[in-house]
Amino acid sequence: MPHTRPLGTTGFDIAPLVLGTNVFGWTVDQPTAFSILDAFVDHGFDAIDTADSYSHWAPGNSGGESESIIGNWLARSPSRRSQVHVMTKVGSGMPGTGGKKTLKKEWILHEVDESLRRLKVERIDLYQAHWPDPSTPIEETLRAFDTLIRAGKVRAIGASNLDAAQLTDALDVADTRGLPRYATLQPEYNLYDRDKYDGPLRDLAMREGLGVITYYGLASGFLTGKYRSPDDLKQSARGGSVGKYLNPRGMRILAALDAVAARHGAQPAEVALAWLMQRPGVTAPIASATSLAQLASLMRATELRLTEEDLEELDV
Repeated sequence: MPHTRPLGTTGFDIAPLVLGTNVFGWTVDQPTAFSILDAFVDHGFDAIDTADSYSHWAPGNSGGESESIIGNWLARSPSRRSQVHVMTKVGSGMPGTGGKKTLKKEWILHEVDESLRRLKVERIDLYQAHWPDPSTPIEETLRAFDTLIRAGKVRAIGASNLDAAQLTDALDVADTRGLPRYATLQPEYNLYDRDKYDGPLRDLAMREGLGVITYYGLASGFLTGKYRSPDDLKQSARGGSVGKYLNPRGMRILAALDAVAARHGAQPAEVALAWLMQRPGVTAPIASATSLAQLASLMRATELRLTEEDLEELDV
């Protein structure tokens, strides 16, 4: 069973791998999603990340599909609710906002009920502001979250995609107004994309004791090693977002992943996730799977211990 880690000041611990479910209702149908969720929890993992907007971009979808699948899974096996921490997000441009990313109080109070209905739960363990909203005062957003915490609809709150200045402002407003603080941060972070988190933002998160769950841990699949040429981009629906990594630095990172993986008898994706799990300032990476075989590989990453030599070689 994986060891757990405190998730910032949320009041609960999680295993060092979070299941990302943005693929549910897109490249993963409900029966496959159920099997992935069952296997994930049966192996001792306990954190599931979704969002109200997943997966509105897929043809015929309007958002909420991922939450609905998770809710159907929980309804099928109610005992699962006590085994998982359900994390979702608000503010990423649902059709009800005309596609606008908004964190206005009225929208948050409306959308939380929609998420609760789809998820078929009475309380969301971690409710996250998906994107910053410069048009809405942070105090208004935090007051909405305060209302939800007081009502018992949300246990803890977090933020995603903030920079150091925005996070500092949010924490300052919470402290000066007596409002709930963001307990977690969800930044984009992986072996290739490091600039958004390394530096002032990571220093701030560590200093303030925030739990950090990183997304795009495998750089949209690039760090699995299956995309090594333009022709490889045709392999999946996500291939179009990988082309930017096909450059000399990307190739050096893949070469380092190959070398470290060979030493450990592991897959490149497992090494990339293990690197994240061993980074100071990271509680757990988020990773998604479209099959049980992919999930098994992701879970193996939690058992992999990289050496100082490995870490130095991966620092490309």
